[in-house]
Amino acid sequence: MNNVLILIALVPFSVVLNTMGQILLKSGSGQGMVNLNVFLGLVAYAVSTVSYILILKRLNVSVAYPLVFGLTIVATTLAGSNILKESVTVQQWMGVGLVISGICAISFGK
Repeated sequence: MNNVLILIALVPFSVVLNTMGQILLKSGSGQGMVNLNVFLGLVAYAVSTVSYILILKRLNVSVAYPLVFGLTIVATTLAGSNILKESVTVQQWMGVGLVISGICAISFGK
């Protein structure tokens, strides 16, 4: 039970940090290679990587990878659309739906 609670906390934590890293790197990309957004994006990635390692300690990589990075794809698409005001096509949203379906099939198939 304790293992499940830790995973329930670690997976979203890793996804949010990975998504934050993407958004920060994107927002800092037009400002040169060294700036606060790029630095914070790299820090977010580093902490996300540590949390992913903790997830791998508790889950098979065949479940952990699609779960964490599939959810990161969903979260990054939503953040890109809402925060960065990027245009996301209907086909891309359909792809996000397929990713969610794949995550469900892999996660619940265990």
